[in-house]
Amino acid sequence: MIALGRWILGSVLAQWLAVSAAAAVPETVYFKSADGQAEIVAYLFKPATRGPHPAVVMLHGRAGPYSANDNAGCTFVGRTVQSPCNAATLSMRHQMWGQFWAERGYFALLPDSFGPRGKAHGFGRFTHHDPDRDSVNELTVRPFDAEGALTYLLARGDVVQNRVFLQGWSNGGSTTLNVMIRQGKQTGFRAALAFYPGCGKEALLDSTVLTTTPITMFLGTDDEEVSPEICQHVAERSRAAGTPVDALLYPGATHDFDDPGEKRQSVPGNVAAKADAMSRAIAIVNAAGH
Repeated sequence: MIALGRWILGSVLAQWLAVSAAAAVPETVYFKSADGQAEIVAYLFKPATRGPHPAVVMLHGRAGPYSANDNAGCTFVGRTVQSPCNAATLSMRHQMWGQFWAERGYFALLPDSFGPRGKAHGFGRFTHHDPDRDSVNELTVRPFDAEGALTYLLARGDVVQNRVFLQGWSNGGSTTLNVMIRQGKQTGFRAALAFYPGCGKEALLDSTVLTTTPITMFLGTDDEEVSPEICQHVAERSRAAGTPVDALLYPGATHDFDDPGEKRQSVPGNVAAKADAMSRAIAIVNAAGH
């Protein structure tokens, strides 16, 4: 009888986990990049309740949106995925943040800038000068994908028109800052969150970000890939020019400090930075939306 009870309990638990996992898989959607050429595949995490809801556009880093266990074999032919890369194989960080926003009443839209352009495999560390990245660069290509995502969301009937926010990591963080440079004083994204962006002259359209849109940079003192000092200088110049920008510096935090994987979260500075950044992120967008 005890064994039967355990079997039933295990079966119910397995079914619950399967349902939960299925519910966490975002919807696959498509839209045109604002460059008018590329058709972007994207993944939409949805709140459980009916809208309208605010939304966050999430911009992946140089490794792409998919798990490292899958992205080596990623290939796309138009809309047809010829690989294991899809809504079910997004990286843990993107799944975590997508669910984080959805659970708090926000749509979260993650565009794949790489796959539709034949670069779904992503790129390794310290490959910024790899010419293979030119066709997906953060200066003249990826900002159009963010703007196309904004247009897509505003065309839906269930998104609050003046409450769409932008979030990006690393290369996507640099793209976020470039979108803000392009946006300037125009309306568009309501606020921007740039996690450990590259802020050097090769990564930004301008060394000073001039916009009326609030920006927050999330930086780690022990970042091994980009310079938090350069980003702080960009923030200082931008703030002096009238841009509402904050640069948060986390002691002991590395690049990818919010990655929920065991490797990154074995660093104490990353644990503290991740918790604080997630708390601040929701507070920032909630405040900016009112």
